[in-house]
Amino acid sequence: MAEIKDALGRPLRDLRISVTDRCNFRCRYCMPEEVFGPDYQFLSRKALLRFEEITRLVRIFVKLGVEKIRITGGEPLLRKGLPDLIRMLSSVKGIRDIALTTNGSLLAKHARALKEAGLQRVNVSLDALDDEIFAKINGGRSAVRPVLEGIEAASQAGLKVKVNMVVQKGVNDGQIIPMARHFRGTGHILRFIEFMDVGNSNGWNLDQVVSKREIIERIHKEMPLEPVEPNYYGEVASRYRYRGTDEEVGVISSVTESFCSTCTRARLSADGRLYTCLFASEGYDLRGPLRSGESDDELEARIRDVWNHRRDRYSDERLKNTRVRDRKKVEMSYIGG
Repeated sequence: MAEIKDALGRPLRDLRISVTDRCNFRCRYCMPEEVFGPDYQFLSRKALLRFEEITRLVRIFVKLGVEKIRITGGEPLLRKGLPDLIRMLSSVKGIRDIALTTNGSLLAKHARALKEAGLQRVNVSLDALDDEIFAKINGGRSAVRPVLEGIEAASQAGLKVKVNMVVQKGVNDGQIIPMARHFRGTGHILRFIEFMDVGNSNGWNLDQVVSKREIIERIHKEMPLEPVEPNYYGEVASRYRYRGTDEEVGVISSVTESFCSTCTRARLSADGRLYTCLFASEGYDLRGPLRSGESDDELEARIRDVWNHRRDRYSDERLKNTRVRDRKKVEMSYIGG
């Protein structure tokens, strides 16, 4: 393995792979109904990378330093035969960790098959425990119970579970404490995520951001917390534990405290475009060269060149220059979170 570094000295360690741009939810901050309505043109089946193509690319990425894979979407469980892809990726030498990010609504049905195929961890998005608030966020597509059942099924199947809550002021910030109470003692790690300006259609406004500091202060008043050291270089969540226990919560603070300087993540869209930042404006086509017959060595050189020239630091720039926020960005539903 020949580890590569970008123009700012950051290694490539993590690859997030979107397997579909479709989702059965219409969350306001990701795929609002008025944009992603009945007439929206999603990718055709032919445009999607085949599982064999994804696996081939992963083998190449491993040569360049990738150790961790995360399957995303859209909603990845809408992709037919997903356990087959997990099984194929599990066979790739050098991959230490395979995880999945999901809205959880279909997880109860698939958890055991995913675990048996080699999936190790799952991150479940859940933005409220109150059905009315949750339905308002997800476009009326789901109640809370199916997601909680998915979390339980994943746990029973032996998957490690993290729960992600995107916090929006005036929308669901009243759910911070109920979520902390509910998941404390379950063995599942709860992660709060500052509302971020991903994509172009989520109506993002800085006034809607509840900062990491405020989130931690709210929890600390009822359930005292103490900070925990990072697990590894490039970890995005600030970690805390309930005082006197090993039970953990975390906050991902992309808005108020940038972590660009240690970002080791690349993203592969469902149609085979390589993105070097969640807030990127454009990606680099790998599907075309892949299908036109380029060799593994040629594809490796192509990826290496992209990463070597990478200078992305959007969150740093956003904090210093508000005009950066206005540039067009790829939608999160297209490349995953």
